[in-house]
Amino acid sequence: MAKRTANGNLEVESRLEMKIKGKLMDGEGIGNTFRRLAHQVIERNDGVGNLVIIGIRTRGITVAKRIKKCLDSIEGSDIPLGVFDITLYRDDLEDLTSEIEFSGSEIDFPLDGKTVLLCDDVVYTGRTVRAAISEIMSMGRPAKIQLLTLIDRGHRELPFKADYIGKSVPTSKREGIAVRLDEEDGEDAVYIYDK
Repeated sequence: MAKRTANGNLEVESRLEMKIKGKLMDGEGIGNTFRRLAHQVIERNDGVGNLVIIGIRTRGITVAKRIKKCLDSIEGSDIPLGVFDITLYRDDLEDLTSEIEFSGSEIDFPLDGKTVLLCDDVVYTGRTVRAAISEIMSMGRPAKIQLLTLIDRGHRELPFKADYIGKSVPTSKREGIAVRLDEEDGEDAVYIYDK
């Protein structure tokens, strides 16, 4: 049975059985995208001095680690990195009770007055973003929250727009996006598939 992630995409095991329509990004494209996004973050924030990075489980963590690596390399910094598990903040818990697995959040730095760079692999309906912002606000009062995503596939149900987008990919409701990252999947690639 296919298990869904918070952003509505299929888990890795099920991705092997999907009908691939095309490859949107390869490893080189993903690497170039992270470097471009890092420069955008630096420019928009006049550096990274007040920045903290938070990745949303699961692939959002890898996205956060990769953007941190790029930013630290460019700026010679060591930006604080944390992890959110937004499971308990979701608004569809009743629909997912058999699939819920809570791994916990790991934030060991203050958020008050900081610019929080929230990272995820795919932005879809906006519900994951809403859940993450709810968790952030329960932990402190940041100066700003910015959203970075590798893929924006549209179909918002809530009014959120990413500040930094690797690639915008208009999809139909019958299509899905599979972000595969080397750390979890053994390859760097982004695919579009038929559900």
